[in-house]
Amino acid sequence: MTPAAVAFEAIYQAEFDVVMAYFARRTADPQTAADLTADTFVAAITSFSTFNRSKGTARSWLLGIGRRVFAQHCEAVTRGRDVVVRMHGRRVLSGHDIDDLVGRIDAERKGRELIKEAAAALGVSSGALRIRLFRAHGKLRGQA
Repeated sequence: MTPAAVAFEAIYQAEFDVVMAYFARRTADPQTAADLTADTFVAAITSFSTFNRSKGTARSWLLGIGRRVFAQHCEAVTRGRDVVVRMHGRRVLSGHDIDDLVGRIDAERKGRELIKEAAAALGVSSGALRIRLFRAHGKLRGQA
Protein backbone atom coordinates (compact mmCIF):
# COMPACT_ATOMS: atom_id res chain seq x y z
CA MET A 1 0.00 0.00 0.00
CA THR A 2 1.07 3.56 -0.63
CA PRO A 3 1.97 5.83 2.29
CA ALA A 4 -1.19 7.87 1.61
CA ALA A 5 -3.35 4.73 1.74
CA VAL A 6 -1.74 3.67 5.02
CA ALA A 7 -2.28 7.15 6.48
CA PHE A 8 -5.91 7.23 5.37
CA GLU A 9 -6.56 3.76 6.75
CA ALA A 10 -5.19 4.87 10.13
CA ILE A 11 -7.52 7.87 10.12
CA TYR A 12 -10.44 5.68 9.06
CA GLN A 13 -9.78 3.19 11.88
CA ALA A 14 -9.38 5.94 14.48
CA GLU A 15 -12.32 8.14 13.47
CA PHE A 16 -14.96 5.80 12.05
CA ASP A 17 -16.90 5.51 15.33
CA VAL A 18 -16.80 9.29 15.85
CA VAL A 19 -18.22 9.96 12.38
CA MET A 20 -20.86 7.24 12.80
CA ALA A 21 -21.88 8.70 16.19
CA TYR A 22 -22.10 12.17 14.61
CA PHE A 23 -24.70 10.92 12.13
CA ALA A 24 -26.45 8.67 14.66
CA ARG A 25 -27.20 11.80 16.73
CA ARG A 26 -28.70 13.52 13.68
CA THR A 27 -30.90 10.81 12.24
CA ALA A 28 -33.17 8.16 13.69
CA ASP A 29 -32.56 5.72 10.85
CA PRO A 30 -29.51 3.45 11.26
CA GLN A 31 -29.28 2.85 7.50
CA THR A 32 -29.18 6.60 6.84
CA ALA A 33 -26.45 7.04 9.46
CA ALA A 34 -24.42 4.26 7.82
CA ASP A 35 -24.94 5.72 4.33
CA LEU A 36 -23.94 9.21 5.44
CA THR A 37 -20.85 7.81 7.17
CA ALA A 38 -19.87 5.97 4.00
CA ASP A 39 -20.50 9.10 1.91
CA THR A 40 -18.28 11.09 4.27
CA PHE A 41 -15.39 8.67 3.94
CA VAL A 42 -15.80 8.51 0.16
CA ALA A 43 -15.59 12.31 0.03
CA ALA A 44 -12.62 12.21 2.42
CA ILE A 45 -10.66 9.68 0.42
CA THR A 46 -11.20 11.61 -2.80
CA SER A 47 -9.93 14.81 -1.20
CA PHE A 48 -7.27 13.25 1.05
CA SER A 49 -4.46 14.79 -0.97
CA THR A 50 -5.66 18.25 0.14
CA PHE A 51 -5.75 17.34 3.86
CA ASN A 52 -3.22 19.45 5.76
CA ARG A 53 -2.49 18.33 9.33
CA SER A 54 -1.08 21.76 10.17
CA LYS A 55 -4.56 23.28 9.69
CA GLY A 56 -6.36 20.94 12.09
CA THR A 57 -6.92 17.40 13.22
CA ALA A 58 -8.17 14.56 11.07
CA ARG A 59 -11.30 14.44 13.23
CA SER A 60 -12.17 18.09 12.60
CA TRP A 61 -11.46 17.63 8.88
CA LEU A 62 -13.76 14.58 8.72
CA LEU A 63 -16.52 16.25 10.74
CA GLY A 64 -16.33 19.27 8.42
CA ILE A 65 -16.85 16.93 5.48
CA GLY A 66 -19.61 15.20 7.45
CA ARG A 67 -21.38 18.53 8.00
CA ARG A 68 -21.42 19.16 4.25
CA VAL A 69 -22.60 15.60 3.53
CA PHE A 70 -25.40 15.98 6.09
CA ALA A 71 -26.41 19.38 4.69
CA GLN A 72 -26.64 17.88 1.19
CA HIS A 73 -28.71 15.00 2.59
CA CYS A 74 -31.10 17.40 4.33
CA GLU A 75 -31.43 19.46 1.16
CA ALA A 76 -32.25 16.35 -0.89
CA VAL A 77 -34.84 15.21 1.66
CA THR A 78 -36.43 18.66 1.69
CA ARG A 79 -36.57 18.76 -2.11
CA GLY A 80 -38.26 15.37 -2.06
CA ARG A 81 -40.83 16.56 0.47
CA ASP A 82 -41.49 19.69 -1.57
CA VAL A 83 -42.24 17.55 -4.61
CA VAL A 84 -44.66 15.42 -2.58
CA VAL A 85 -46.39 18.52 -1.21
CA ARG A 86 -46.70 20.06 -4.68
CA MET A 87 -48.01 16.83 -6.15
CA HIS A 88 -50.40 16.12 -3.27
CA GLY A 89 -53.01 18.69 -4.28
CA ARG A 90 -53.03 17.85 -7.96
CA ARG A 91 -55.51 15.64 -9.68
CA VAL A 92 -54.70 13.15 -12.38
CA LEU A 93 -55.71 14.46 -15.80
CA SER A 94 -57.94 12.40 -18.03
CA GLY A 95 -57.18 11.90 -21.71
CA HIS A 96 -59.84 14.52 -22.59
CA ASP A 97 -58.26 17.06 -20.20
CA ILE A 98 -54.84 16.46 -21.72
CA ASP A 99 -56.19 16.89 -25.26
CA ASP A 100 -57.89 20.13 -24.20
CA LEU A 101 -54.66 21.47 -22.68
CA VAL A 102 -52.63 20.53 -25.76
CA GLY A 103 -55.17 22.42 -27.88
CA ARG A 104 -54.90 25.48 -25.65
CA ILE A 105 -51.10 25.39 -25.73
CA ASP A 106 -51.14 25.16 -29.53
CA ALA A 107 -53.60 28.07 -29.73
CA GLU A 108 -51.34 30.16 -27.47
CA ARG A 109 -48.36 29.33 -29.66
CA LYS A 110 -50.28 30.39 -32.77
CA GLY A 111 -51.38 33.57 -31.00
CA ARG A 112 -47.78 34.46 -30.13
CA GLU A 113 -46.78 33.93 -33.77
CA LEU A 114 -49.65 36.18 -34.94
CA ILE A 115 -48.63 38.90 -32.48
CA LYS A 116 -45.04 38.74 -33.78
CA GLU A 117 -46.30 39.09 -37.37
CA ALA A 118 -48.64 41.95 -36.48
CA ALA A 119 -45.92 43.75 -34.51
CA ALA A 120 -43.55 43.45 -37.46
CA ALA A 121 -46.23 44.82 -39.81
CA LEU A 122 -46.85 47.79 -37.47
CA GLY A 123 -43.14 48.38 -36.89
CA VAL A 124 -43.28 47.90 -33.10
CA SER A 125 -41.94 45.23 -30.76
CA SER A 126 -44.18 42.31 -29.80
CA GLY A 127 -44.05 43.49 -26.18
CA ALA A 128 -45.33 46.95 -27.16
CA LEU A 129 -48.12 45.39 -29.23
CA ARG A 130 -49.15 43.13 -26.33
CA ILE A 131 -49.34 46.17 -24.05
CA ARG A 132 -51.50 48.02 -26.59
CA LEU A 133 -53.78 44.99 -26.97
CA PHE A 134 -54.06 44.65 -23.18
CA ARG A 135 -55.03 48.32 -22.82
CA ALA A 136 -57.53 48.10 -25.67
CA HIS A 137 -59.07 45.00 -24.12
CA GLY A 138 -59.39 46.84 -20.80
CA LYS A 139 -61.15 49.77 -22.48
CA LEU A 140 -63.56 47.40 -24.20
CA ARG A 141 -64.37 45.68 -20.91
CA GLY A 142 -65.03 49.08 -19.35
CA GLN A 143 -67.55 49.90 -22.07
CA ALA A 144 -69.45 46.63 -21.77
